[in-house]
Amino acid sequence: MYRERVIDRYLRRLGLNDDGPPSVEGLFRLQRAHVERVPYENLEIWLDRPTTVDPTESALRIVSGRGGYCFHLNGAFSLLLSRLGYQVTRHIGGVQNTPDEQPGADGNHLVLVVSGLPSADNPEGRWFVDAGLGDAIHEPLPLVEGVYEQGPFRYALRPSEAEPGGWRFEHDPRGCFTGMDFRPEPCEMDAFAAKHEYLSTSPDSGFVRVAALQRRDATGLDKTTGLVLTRIGAGPESSLTLDRPGDYFAALADVFGLTLDDVTAAEREKLWQRLYGAHERWLSRDDPS
Repeated sequence: MYRERVIDRYLRRLGLNDDGPPSVEGLFRLQRAHVERVPYENLEIWLDRPTTVDPTESALRIVSGRGGYCFHLNGAFSLLLSRLGYQVTRHIGGVQNTPDEQPGADGNHLVLVVSGLPSADNPEGRWFVDAGLGDAIHEPLPLVEGVYEQGPFRYALRPSEAEPGGWRFEHDPRGCFTGMDFRPEPCEMDAFAAKHEYLSTSPDSGFVRVAALQRRDATGLDKTTGLVLTRIGAGPESSLTLDRPGDYFAALADVFGLTLDDVTAAEREKLWQRLYGAHERWLSRDDPS
């Protein structure tokens, strides 16, 4: 009954049918579909809608047409993978936004590892899977030290110096963060509850300060930072300021697949006023006069 109500709807959101028994090819299809169709977004914070890290709650929000950030996206994705028969474990990670931040897994990111799927380039069969890193991987990476290219981006994986037995992911220089470490031992979702509370409520949190959306595809990335829509691909970056509500909500629907059917007209107006006010404050800060 649970599968009929949620998992099948989840697969429909991804544009997939039941993928059958676990396979490398199936895992790649699921990861690609997830990052292409379910955007990284933190609009629930800007709508004053509290969330939890419960994977079922996150999955229900996703099948209703929304996205989330790492605790939501990877939490729900781990639930989906598990229900489809994949051997998936959750791990405590830590993203560093700038090169001067201390490496290590401080719990601000949830990492997934899928095991038991050997391939020619990954005989041990362990894969770094992530639907919640926003502008990072489009497909799973073998949990093998090396440099990997996906579309216009280049990544690296190596053993972590900060987390013995763990791993270090290095982002492309054009990415929105520098790198991420994660621990080797599995964990449960409650390990992220305190950090989620901070990220979703603290005035010092980047999620509270900036409304952000990101959607990865095979050739690059679409993202909004506040009201600025940017495309990163093989050529030069292009940006556009969405300074009218019609343009902003149209971009949410057309670029990110977010029609916000669960948001009332009053909530949309309140969201727009908050976004526009934050944009005006950002412009004033950067105004040399």
